[in-house]
Amino acid sequence: MEKLIMLKYGELSTKKDNIGLFLKKLKDNITRILTEEEKVYFDKGRMFIESPNIDNTIKKVSKVFGIHELVMAYKIDTDYDNLKETVKSLVSELNFKTFKVVTKRSDKTYPKTSMEISKEIGGVVLKNVPNIKVDVNNPEITINIEIRSNATYIYMESIKGLGGYPVGTMGKGLLMLSGGIDSPVSGYLAMKRGIKLECIYFESPPHTSLEAKEKVLSLARILKTYNIDMKVHIINLTKIQEAIYKNIPHEYLITILRRMMYRISAIVASKSNCKVLINGESIGQVASQTLTSMSAINEVVNIPVIRPVACFDKLEIIELAKKINTYETSILPFEDCCTIFVPQHPVINPTKEKCLEYEELIPYKELIYEAVKTHEVINIKDENKYEDLL
Repeated sequence: MEKLIMLKYGELSTKKDNIGLFLKKLKDNITRILTEEEKVYFDKGRMFIESPNIDNTIKKVSKVFGIHELVMAYKIDTDYDNLKETVKSLVSELNFKTFKVVTKRSDKTYPKTSMEISKEIGGVVLKNVPNIKVDVNNPEITINIEIRSNATYIYMESIKGLGGYPVGTMGKGLLMLSGGIDSPVSGYLAMKRGIKLECIYFESPPHTSLEAKEKVLSLARILKTYNIDMKVHIINLTKIQEAIYKNIPHEYLITILRRMMYRISAIVASKSNCKVLINGESIGQVASQTLTSMSAINEVVNIPVIRPVACFDKLEIIELAKKINTYETSILPFEDCCTIFVPQHPVINPTKEKCLEYEELIPYKELIYEAVKTHEVINIKDENKYEDLL
């Protein structure tokens, strides 16, 4: 009897003709976080991992998108007497009052049907464990049996996976990572839909601190545990931000600043082969996130902009931030570009005409060119390899 990990795909199983591409990417993503002692392989609708340390491997693989469920399974040869003896041995170590048996028979040449196997194995359990009964609706344990051509698998324990698509199946996106609560959550949700991330962060020294930058890099490291590796583009926005502050009516400061950030992000995305911009904007949360403001800001770029938390309320975003372990880092008290020089009464219904008029007051094209040309790139790849997964 061999103990291993069985992976169930969930949503991926709906891909039909394209499923091979998704499964290959899933296998590649898993392989990249495994050691030489851990082996992953396919077997008709399932993926399996052999490991000398099952618990350790599960901790790592549970951070991989594209997996519906992780199952700790026992692999035996396809012999009926061996199946009965193995089930007897496994249930004798458990404490339960109700159970049921579920059998799947992918090997249709097997001489017994799924119903027959479930009924007979249920009888074996009833004979060998005192004071228990069958409950098909709400059992304490479910004994799952899968009969395959090369082996039989038995399992009772499972862990819910992250679901979604394997990261990279949908191409790359550029996450506008601010250091707040919302943008890391948006990055997580984008990765869940198969988007591989790069990040862009805007700093404005000396108005923003080195601690603020390190805070963002810490968030990128957390997101990297789902993304395999992470590249962060650091843009110095000081000259642009000071030019805006000195020359543009203050109620339009944030609107014009966001338009500059979008323009820069679109350029960096194009150079990095990112197909979309991703950010943490949530409708109505601040002045720059009214529908009118978002429209006025968005119109400066042609690249699609995805806002995964646009329709979430703040409590929902916080709950998810806590779940993915970004919340405590996000609330560290270091200001980013969008929280300095905040006007007392920012415009909530900016017009395109006013934006274009005010932008003519500064040499923004030259400033954007310089910011992009001189920007810093940090690769978060092999730092503390895999320890942060555990």
